[in-house]
Amino acid sequence: MSDIENVDRPDRFSAVHRMVDGVLVVTVQGEIDHDVKELLSAALLSGYGAAPPSRIVVDLGGVTFMDSSGINVFVAAHQAVSATDGWLRIAAAQESVLHVLRLVGIDAVITCHLTLEQALSP
Repeated sequence: MSDIENVDRPDRFSAVHRMVDGVLVVTVQGEIDHDVKELLSAALLSGYGAAPPSRIVVDLGGVTFMDSSGINVFVAAHQAVSATDGWLRIAAAQESVLHVLRLVGIDAVITCHLTLEQALSP
């Protein structure tokens, strides 16, 4: 398990990785905006050798705010894993974050699940 935090304001963003049955689970806490988009991208796609993991679940249960920067990171991650026949799923987004995902139509491209358990189901 590894942690990524915003060094300037560690109370504002963190991401913790863990593997569950071959799926990378990234649990995100705090706010996703322009200031942390590189950290989120790194949490999803960096540090895994030559290729990113092919199956990723992002647990957004602890995210209280997200702007278009988060959308852009999720689209890029979705494209990266889809190129390897993998998938990206979003789990447990709070209503305000889910509203943003639905508003821009990301939920039509990336599957959004109510719970982490549902997102991890085959």
